[in-house]
Amino acid sequence: QVQLVESGGGLVQAGGSLRLSCAASGIIFSFNIMGWYRQAPGKQRELVARITGGGSTNYADSVKGRFTISRDNAKNTIYLQMNSLKPEDTAVYYCNAVHTVLAHDPNLGSWGQGTQVTVSS
Repeated sequence: QVQLVESGGGLVQAGGSLRLSCAASGIIFSFNIMGWYRQAPGKQRELVARITGGGSTNYADSVKGRFTISRDNAKNTIYLQMNSLKPEDTAVYYCNAVHTVLAHDPNLGSWGQGTQVTVSS
């Protein structure tokens, strides 16, 4: 059974930083593309950043230069370092794991329970 457990969310002032973690179990970690998505109230869930088993990354334009995704294959864990946070970054952040061959649709993978990030102005 796949489990993705996020941690690290919280309340921070604009300009501050947070680091999210997502620990995965029940999957062959290196075969999965891992990603962070977020959903703000009244909005659709959107991609924040993704990282392949080999370490290739892609980011939403809105977070480029501020957020960094990384993975530790030995610990089956991914991270999202978020710097220069803005109020518009406020959302529930979800971890996603999807097998490489199904990468075209993250909903074919697994989701964590989400962690709230709130950025105050």
